[in-house]
Amino acid sequence: MHAILVTERGGPEVLRLSDVETPRPGPGQVLVRLAATGVNFIDTYHRSGLYEVPLPFTPGSEAAGEVTEVGEGVTELRPGDRVASTNFTGAYAEYALVPAARAVPVPDGVTDEQAAGVLLQGMTAHYLLHNSYPLRPGDTVLVHAAAGGMGLLLTQLATALGGKVIATVSTPEKENLARDAGAVAVLRYADVPAKVRELTGGDGVHAVYDGVGADTFDGSLASLRTRGTLVLYGYASGKVPPFDINRLQGGSWSLTRPTLGHFIATREELTLRARDILDRVAAGTLEVRVGTRYPLAEAAKAHQDLQSRRTTGKLLLIP
Repeated sequence: MHAILVTERGGPEVLRLSDVETPRPGPGQVLVRLAATGVNFIDTYHRSGLYEVPLPFTPGSEAAGEVTEVGEGVTELRPGDRVASTNFTGAYAEYALVPAARAVPVPDGVTDEQAAGVLLQGMTAHYLLHNSYPLRPGDTVLVHAAAGGMGLLLTQLATALGGKVIATVSTPEKENLARDAGAVAVLRYADVPAKVRELTGGDGVHAVYDGVGADTFDGSLASLRTRGTLVLYGYASGKVPPFDINRLQGGSWSLTRPTLGHFIATREELTLRARDILDRVAAGTLEVRVGTRYPLAEAAKAHQDLQSRRTTGKLLLIP
């Protein structure tokens, strides 16, 4: 089968299309013929070595497709079932393995592309809004990079929960996307704290959902109201340098750095979040915007486009 193989850490150029042996499922695993694979920032962290994984490896953990073979002991899934997961091993490929316990059914009314495009970011948005800072009706929050795949889902879900979203974007096209997703105000990245204070009568926001990291961190803190919460969930622009924790005393602010794995650790929690997100997609109340589809051989271009922050919506590889 064809797969992207990384044999050295580095830039997008290390993502090379290769011929590899099709894996076989072990006990508790299923083999899935992939129809679509999500491209995520964590894939770039693995590729570059920011998060080290043993070499060689095939990137990718989020995908959707059809079960073709099941391993010993698997009774809940069978060949022909459509599934999605954020726990595939090497999803930049035509086939990939996943533990059966970490695969979720794709309901009727949801395409494979929608499932691959929404599962990881949708469940992330779900725990950010329900757990990291539990959004209450009437809360005003700041969402950075609101026109990306993650930002659009966050904005839609926060609005559905009764929140008021102030969004940051970089272009007029992205501004329109953020407004369509429900943002009540859209800002460029210059002077964000001052503009947020103006929009909130000087108070600041109840929470900031920040997946950008180094470039926005200081402005995110400065945009919070007293006792507000900064939810730092990603490092699109790089890691935040060490800082003096006493800065939080300036507004009795809270800071959290969550990660999805801790919020889908059990099968029960995984299926609860996945079902909520996928059911919203099936019902048409949550839009999955696919920005660009790339052939598997163009994985390097997908990474270049993602890291440029010029993209909108979700990026998918089509094996």
